[in-house]
Formats: sequence, C-alpha cells, structure tokens
Amino acid sequence: MKRLIATLIILTTVSSCKNEQELKKNQNQIVKYPITKTVDTVDTYFGTQVKDPYRWLEDDRSPQTEAWVKTQNKLTNQYLEKIPYRNQLKEALTSLWNYEKIGAPFKEGKYTYFSKNDGLQNQNVIYRTPEGSDSEELFLDPNTFSKDGTISLGGLSFSKDGSMLAYSISEGGSDWRKVIVLNAETKEITEDTLVDIKFSGMSWKGNEGFYYSSYDKPKGSELSAKTDQHKVYYHKLGTPQSTDILIYGGTAEEKHRYIYGTVTEDDRYLILSPRTSTSGNKLYIKDLTKPNSKFIPVLEHTDSDTYVLDNIGSKLFLVTNLNAPNKRIVTVDAANPTPEHWVDFIPETENVLNASTGSNAIFTHYMVDAISQVKQYDYNGKLIREIELPGIGTVSGFSGKKEDPTLYFSFSNYITPATSFAFNPKAGTSEVYVKPDVKFNPDNYESQQVFYTSKDGTKIPMIISYKKGTVLNGNNPTMLYGYGGFNISLTPAFSIVNAVWMEQGGIYAVPNLRGGGEYGKVWHDAGTKMQKQNVFDDFIAAAEYLIAEGYTSSKYLAIRGGSNGGLLVGATMTQRPELMQVALPAVGVLDMLRYHTFTAGAGWAYDYGTAEDSKAMFEYLKGYSPIHNVKSGVNYPATLITTGDHDDRVVPAHSFKFAAELQSKQKNGHPTLIRIETDAGHGAGTPVSKVIDLYADVFAFTLYNMGINKLKDDTK
Repeated sequence: MKRLIATLIILTTVSSCKNEQELKKNQNQIVKYPITKTVDTVDTYFGTQVKDPYRWLEDDRSPQTEAWVKTQNKLTNQYLEKIPYRNQLKEALTSLWNYEKIGAPFKEGKYTYFSKNDGLQNQNVIYRTPEGSDSEELFLDPNTFSKDGTISLGGLSFSKDGSMLAYSISEGGSDWRKVIVLNAETKEITEDTLVDIKFSGMSWKGNEGFYYSSYDKPKGSELSAKTDQHKVYYHKLGTPQSTDILIYGGTAEEKHRYIYGTVTEDDRYLILSPRTSTSGNKLYIKDLTKPNSKFIPVLEHTDSDTYVLDNIGSKLFLVTNLNAPNKRIVTVDAANPTPEHWVDFIPETENVLNASTGSNAIFTHYMVDAISQVKQYDYNGKLIREIELPGIGTVSGFSGKKEDPTLYFSFSNYITPATSFAFNPKAGTSEVYVKPDVKFNPDNYESQQVFYTSKDGTKIPMIISYKKGTVLNGNNPTMLYGYGGFNISLTPAFSIVNAVWMEQGGIYAVPNLRGGGEYGKVWHDAGTKMQKQNVFDDFIAAAEYLIAEGYTSSKYLAIRGGSNGGLLVGATMTQRPELMQVALPAVGVLDMLRYHTFTAGAGWAYDYGTAEDSKAMFEYLKGYSPIHNVKSGVNYPATLITTGDHDDRVVPAHSFKFAAELQSKQKNGHPTLIRIETDAGHGAGTPVSKVIDLYADVFAFTLYNMGINKLKDDTK
C-alpha cells in the first residue's frame, strides 16, 4: 500500500509538472495572425501626408469587415480556450454576482416603484407596490424584450400624476432608442412606438405629452455615420410621431450637437441647454404658463456648465462653474436671468460641488480628494446640517420630489458593496434600507489613498485596494485603471469584477488623473487639447509609483481603461511599452485624426481638439494617437482589445484598426488579440451573462500572460 501511495504521488507530481510545462509552452506560443489587407488611402493635413492602410475596416456594413471580425474572434477564442482556469474565473464571477439587488424606491402617482434583480437576470426588473400596501407587483420586465437580454431598458419617465409612462429601449447596445408609451395603471401600450431617438430623456409637460431629443437619421450606416445636429421635439399623446413639434434646433446657421429639454417639477418652465461639445452649454427658459411665450436667454455662450437645479415660482436656483471653477449655486429671477443679476446662494469652496433636491431641501455633494461629503440646506440658504455618512467612500442619491417625506442614498467604496439607506430630512437620521447579501467580506480587505508626484510635479491622488496581509514584494498581479477626461470623476465604488480580482490576490489601483472632474474645471482643462499628455504622464507616474513602492513590477502590471480610458491605455502602451506586461484597451478612442468624423464624435473636441483646427493641433494629436504610433520591431505588452459591434458611441473601427496595426508590427511573442462582442454597444445595458463572459476572458488573458499557472483557492 505504501508503495502504491508513493507511486500515485510520483504520478501526480509528474502529471502536475507536465501540466505546468504544457501551460508554459502555451504561454510562450507565437500567435499566427491572419493577414489584414491594406489599402492605399492617404489623407493630407497641412501639407503632411498620413497613410490609413486599414480605412476599409471603417465600413461596418461590408461583408469584408464582417469576415474580418469573424476571423479575429475565432483566433481570440482559440487562444482563450487554452487557458485552463478561464471557466474557473467565470464560475467565480457568476457565484459572486448571484445576489439580490434592489434599487432605491420612487413614488409615481399611487404606486411606489423600484428595480430588482434576483441575481443573474440579464436585466433589472421594475416592480411596484400600491399606496398603503406592501404587496409587490411585477410592472415591467426587460428580460422579456429579447431571449438573450440584448434589448435593454434605457430610461423611465412618468407623467406628472403618474398615470402614463414613457420608457426607452436600446437594441444591441446602440445609443439609438425606441420609446414606448403605456398606461401605467393597466400596463397597456397606448400608441405607436416612437423611433430614431438618441441622447435623450423624456420630460413630461403635465399629463399631455413629453419633450425628447434626437438627430435626423444619418445617410449611410446609422452605427457610424456622423450625427451632429440635435433637435428637441414635443410629442403630444395620441398623435403620430410624424406630427411632433420641433421646439429647438435644426437651423443651418446654428448647429448644436446635444440639446436637452426638461420641465421643472412645478410644470412652469421648459429648460433648454444647447451644447456644441460635451463641456459648456447655453441656457434658455420658456414660461409654459404663458401661451406663445418665447425662450428667454440665461446664457448665450458655452463658456460654462450651468443648469437649473430648481425653482420656487419665478426664483431660479442655478448650479454653475461660470467664474467659479469648483461650482456654486446662485439665484436669479426668471424675468431677468442673465449673469449680471445672479446672487450667490451657496458660494464656491475649495471642493467641487454637485447638488440635488428633495423633501423641500437642497443637498450639496462635495468631493474632498474624490471622497464624498454631503450638506443639507433649506431654500433660504441656511445650513441645516452636514450629513453623517456611513464611512469614507462615494454617496449618491438625496434626490426626490418636494413632498417626499423620505429620501434614499447609496454608499459604497472599493471594498464595501453598495448599501442603500433611507434618510429622514427633518431629523437628519439614516437607517439601512437594503444591505446586499454578497459573498464578500470587506473586513478581509483594505483600501488606502496615496498621493504621488507626476512628471511635472503635480500631486495626484490614487486609491489602492487589496487583500489584507498582501506582501509588497513586487510580485502581485496589479490592475491599474484610469480614465482622465471629460470632467468625469472616478470615485470609490464596489464592483463584483474587482472583488474577484482582489480575491485572486490582485491589487486594484485607481488614480484620479487630470482631465477628470475631481478638482473642478481647472483640473479638467489641465488634461485637454494640447495638455492631454498630462493625463498620460499622470498614468505612467502611477505605474512607476506602484513599482517603486513594491506593490507590483512590470511583469505583473496590467493597465485597463474604457472609451476615453481606452485612449489612455493605447497612448500609454505605445509610449512606454516596457512599463507593463498586459494592456487592456476597451471600446477605445484610438484614431485621433478621424474620431470626429464618426457619429457624435465631433462633440468631443473640447477635450481633444481636431486635426483640422491647426497645424500645431494636428501634429499634437498625431504625436500621441495610438493607431499612428505603433512602430515595427517594438516589444509591445500582451494586448486584449475589447469592443462591441453595435458601439455607436466610439465606433469599433478604432479598435479594428489598432488591432491590425499591432498584429502587423508586434515584434515579440506577446499576443495582440481583439474580442468583438456581437449585439453589444458601448457598455450600458449589456446583459449580465455577456458581462461575466467578458471579464472571465479579460482576467484569464491577464493572469495567463503574467505567467500565473493556477488560481488561488478562493474561487473553488
């Protein structure tokens, strides 16, 4: 028996060694890429010729592009199938994801509505309870829209008395929406579906109809052709969409890429905020109580971000960064609403302000080094209290109707699952409303904020999260995630995806790069146009800090980001390819000379500038554009590019062309693969099943290319 046991041990050891040898052999394999044809397309900018050999991949309707996508997906799947723990990661993600999720309730008419997901449902379901009852009733189930969950709910908007509902749906992740109107009591559809609506809410005027925004359907592909003339319409119930009234936009002499129309809670004013780009807006108001009234200008330039927070009668409360980079709240009478009449209500502070209203109170949300702080004011500007929060992290909520007796907010950070709280505005007290039952113990993890120095001496904050007891010996798989653009702030938030990464002993690090909104307009502007390199320098410095402090090393470092963050990854890996082992650009803006020629891309020019602006701007963009900076004979990191075939925000051609460039020029054996999800867009509304599959692949690819042979026991 002893001899048999010894033999079994030897055989097991030999088998294990063979498995590890086979794994290492697979890890060192040289991927044979299909040859992507090139074309002789040349553009000329200020006398400089620029080749674009993969221009043909921009045609998302051609059979050749479709064939290329299928070939690339086949190659990627063949590679991923060789990773032995790919399914194990999928099981870990599925297991942790499988818990009940309940959204904060909101009252409309005689019902209280809320969203719920049993755990692994592809889309959240809308339930409701009648007034004075605790019985739940299923109201709207987006999982019935399609068998595979690829048709998602875009938004809900109830009429003033709650009797009618307009809701939008997205098919395959596209930004184009359809709007369906139904009787909220009977749940019966009352009229034909509205179509071809994009970048829009639905804002009701009483119970008669609603305002929405859209573009004319473009000539050519609706998923890639340029759309830059936004319009606001009014739809009256019971009438065909063809008779909807054009409220604003559509004039040749004045082009706005984004226009939003909203009605104040008291139904008195229609607010319009035309934009030419993602930053800066004009502002107009129209008194709906006066027949044939005209729009009155509040602001006729786009030098600020200004919006109407609320109103009491003709007194408007505006949130603005005009002459206040960190924002302030001002008041003004609607009869004379221009800036010379503004009066400070809540002045600018050293911290960035956002605001919400509910229960006849105003709530100021401040970011203090990307951490939430909330204060409550009355409508006379008196500070009622600073609200005691559950911890250090991110808070969202504190919004509702004026008569709501209770408001709700959510608290989360990188190691604390989002918990919902009910808040009593009169007493200032909070109690847990829903605490999720997640199989994740925050006590086993730690999250700390550090400050590091970027290339030009600027101090950058970064939050680093990992399992307690992690030894900082440079051998920890580390995911460095960034964005750095469009005034968007990365504040601490829990994610099942990141929890699984940390369960595997991984470190998750998020720096607050310039270009974001964490420190206001000055911080944002410091990462735009010809200062965009600051963003990449901040990200590179974050990687260097993590390596210098022993959190990780280049061998175990992966960089990840999506959309503008995909640009960040693409620029960083082409500028400093030796710095990381793995690069994960997702739905990225990667062709900086042509981004503005697709869909609504021209609206991003505030952050990027365009190649047509000037010779200097062209040269600057070309100097960091990822597609134009892939060089032959360079050892680029292992790269998994991810995108969706229905992404009409950042068209997949960016990712297609970047993959083709890398595959044709990559020097070493590091794989360059592209994963193209079908019936998926920029990310919003993606079915849970597809999200789980995606991150199982992303993590498997990452760990595999770091030389990790097996997973830790946590996922068993």
